[in-house]
Amino acid sequence: MIITKKALPRRTFLRGIGTTLALPLLDAMIPSLTALADTPASPARLRRLGFVYMPMGCDITRWTPPGENTLDELSPSLRSLAPIRQHVTAITNLELQNAYPGTHATSNAAFLSAARAKRTESTDYYLGTTVDQIAAQQIGQETQLPSLEMSMDLLSVVGQCDNGYACVYQNNLSWSSPTTPLPAEAHPRIVFETLFGEGGSSAERTAALKRRASLLDSLVDEIKRLQQTLGPEDRNTIDFYLETIREVERRIQQAESDTAENPLPDLERPVGVPAAYADHARLMFDLQALALQGDITRVITFQLARETSNRTYPEIGVSDPHHPLTHHGNDPEKIAKVAKINHFHVSLFAEFLKKLKATPEGNGSLLDHSLYLYGSGMGNPNVHDHTNLPILVAGGAAGNMQGGRHIKLDKPTPLANLHLTLLNKVGVQRDSFADSQGQMNELFEPLDV
Repeated sequence: MIITKKALPRRTFLRGIGTTLALPLLDAMIPSLTALADTPASPARLRRLGFVYMPMGCDITRWTPPGENTLDELSPSLRSLAPIRQHVTAITNLELQNAYPGTHATSNAAFLSAARAKRTESTDYYLGTTVDQIAAQQIGQETQLPSLEMSMDLLSVVGQCDNGYACVYQNNLSWSSPTTPLPAEAHPRIVFETLFGEGGSSAERTAALKRRASLLDSLVDEIKRLQQTLGPEDRNTIDFYLETIREVERRIQQAESDTAENPLPDLERPVGVPAAYADHARLMFDLQALALQGDITRVITFQLARETSNRTYPEIGVSDPHHPLTHHGNDPEKIAKVAKINHFHVSLFAEFLKKLKATPEGNGSLLDHSLYLYGSGMGNPNVHDHTNLPILVAGGAAGNMQGGRHIKLDKPTPLANLHLTLLNKVGVQRDSFADSQGQMNELFEPLDV
């Protein structure tokens, strides 16, 4: 590690034409070895919190790990986690009582709020401030974006969507207040420019893109000047970061090129969502990794699909719409297809975790300094229940989270307990959240096998 007398500020940006590039954590940003101590500003502490929502529950028989305490043996739905299992914990027997009477709308709405949604088809909706936004109010205030809301679906339908509940409950995971839902973005280009552009209207951004082949083109001189002031390890870190940005941008440009002759109806919005679900999802996960690495935001939510989604997954051999499959009536063939979708979604999350693990930061990896919760607000979709939810927690080594385990709770426990625990672990101190009954301290205690 190179120690300098004068550290590079952590909030260092490179600015070009229509571009603001945040930098990853560099050795040159650490003024002395004491900066690695366990202080609020130290990279040794947990400081990121992410949430990935899987819609419409799962086949719990293929989801639940067979081991009582460890993930030494993985279930069929979770087998793609094998290379990263030591950084993942599965939790069984969590519930969302406030999601009842049992709907798709309340599954999505309660997942991060643990609150009871007001039943209405109009604009007088009411829910609760979600856990991500409580975190953003504190740990998001020092970053370019307090939080980042992402999704895979372009739908923004309004009115009544599910048994008397307004569509807003299904469209939005994040709520900054009980009456303020935060829309999620599904366009990779818009997310990319939110992270690295300097804003402006759609026309201004389009004009800026035409002036340069790549966002990084206007930063060449700035990057060269910066590289001359850094040690070899920092130069390698910068090179890796910039190559990743350029590769993500190249994939977005390729998607835009592929769809140039078939633009979306809304011409004010950029086109270029990849045709294949997996390609789109990987881009969205890669954008999350860049946002975290550049410390552009420390709080992220991502909706893998909307509740009641009729998306098909031909790339894994499932041509049936997802939602009807979940109402399987105990048909073994339909249940197997639901499990196949569950496995597919988890495999994309596993790829993302491996990427975070492979990204060095401070005295560990990006994964070590992050906590991610993956799961659903619905248990058994065939009966719309909200018990025994499929839940995973990943990362957190810098906060002493013990991975590679299966925590099987003795009795149904509020999901809010987990939310409360994660908040406290990223430095947002609270005594309660929604219907919580206490913290899940076992998540960060040594495993007694």
